[in-house]
Amino acid sequence: MHVFGSSGVRGVAGEELTPQDAMQVAQATGSVWATDADRVAVARDTRTTGRTYENAVTSGFTGLGFNVDRLGIVPTPGLQAYCEGEGVPGLMVTASHNPPAYNGIKLVGADGVELSRETLDEIERALAAEPSHAGWDRMGTDRRVERARRDYRADVCQSVDRERIAGADLTVVIDPGHGAGALTSPDLFRELGCTVHTVNAQPDGHFPGRNPEPVAATLGDLRSYVRATDADLGIAHDGDGDRAIFVDECGEHMDGSATLAALAAAELQAGDGVVSAVNASQRLVDVVEEAGASLSLTPIGSTYIVSRVLQRQAEGTHVAIAGEGNGGVLFPDYRIARDGGYTAARLCELLADRSASELVAPYDDYYNVRRNLHVDDESARESMLSGIESHATETAADLDTTDGWRLDYGDGWVLARPSGTEPVVRVYAEARTPERAEELAGQMVGAAERSG
Repeated sequence: MHVFGSSGVRGVAGEELTPQDAMQVAQATGSVWATDADRVAVARDTRTTGRTYENAVTSGFTGLGFNVDRLGIVPTPGLQAYCEGEGVPGLMVTASHNPPAYNGIKLVGADGVELSRETLDEIERALAAEPSHAGWDRMGTDRRVERARRDYRADVCQSVDRERIAGADLTVVIDPGHGAGALTSPDLFRELGCTVHTVNAQPDGHFPGRNPEPVAATLGDLRSYVRATDADLGIAHDGDGDRAIFVDECGEHMDGSATLAALAAAELQAGDGVVSAVNASQRLVDVVEEAGASLSLTPIGSTYIVSRVLQRQAEGTHVAIAGEGNGGVLFPDYRIARDGGYTAARLCELLADRSASELVAPYDDYYNVRRNLHVDDESARESMLSGIESHATETAADLDTTDGWRLDYGDGWVLARPSGTEPVVRVYAEARTPERAEELAGQMVGAAERSG
């Protein structure tokens, strides 16, 4: 079983992550939470294995004496809102953007914030211990909670400029990719005053319309529907609804890094802080510098970004925005959580006086390439990483090893790093021309494949 990576624990259901594994994670988590809580919330996305794993973790918690609030299918930010509102920790059964065969677990504290790396390490240590069990008269109970999705939508509506969005008379097409957002985002944007069309909006853990990850290659249906309906915006989510990727009014894919830069430009004041991952686009760097703000880079993954946001806040810095170009954006003044619905609503606020294409036009100067190199076993992975390291240390470019190997060339950059959740090595490149981005990515991929 894979334990906690950069964003929870994930694996192929029944193989790399079994229901018993999930129950053991819940038991270990409960042993750490037991001193501060006697009640937990459990939610899931739409995966076909979700109910089985929900039952497994619920049994793990009730066997320790915890009472469990079962929220059913709710986006991860909906679970986080519930945890914060109720003051209880929570467990989300989800594999986020991973393929349909996967499932996984994310853990949330009673403040609605993902657990820190230190707490996750403590839970991992507890996994090695023999779990304790409550006696028959001290075992917990579980109950169904039906209001979590409704409360989440109301929370988002109350936290954005609803009048501004409604006054813009927007037409949006929502593609939740058959995930948990199918049960929240269409109603959310109707409540915000938008005309709403949907595609891939039937909850279905087989994900028949597209894979859960909202990237340009999977959003053909959304682009076509935006054009056909003359919509102002297309909104796509991943499996658990904590990301949002967009399509403009022309039916063109909006690069997630350009969208993050546009949201940051509207949010930042001098002296503010921004947190992003080591694959942050030059677009964001430019916006931060122009605003007189500061940028802090972390390893890739929401766990690291959340921890750095908390660290910078503790140091007295106002962190106005954080996130990555994959659509996972945080507005810490609202909640320290990636939230696809809230992010999309904040973008809709900006469409009141300009189109989506005009909004990101200033940030279209760079081109991005992403490659996933699949590895068959640990030996092949280590060989690939050895080749990448040799290439990185021998190349005349500025090297950053915060997470993997990032080479900055001045006219572009390339990053290679092993995934924390899948058997792949990821290569990212960015440059001012597509040819240069492809060249930089190709050099890194070539170094990996020659060694792998």
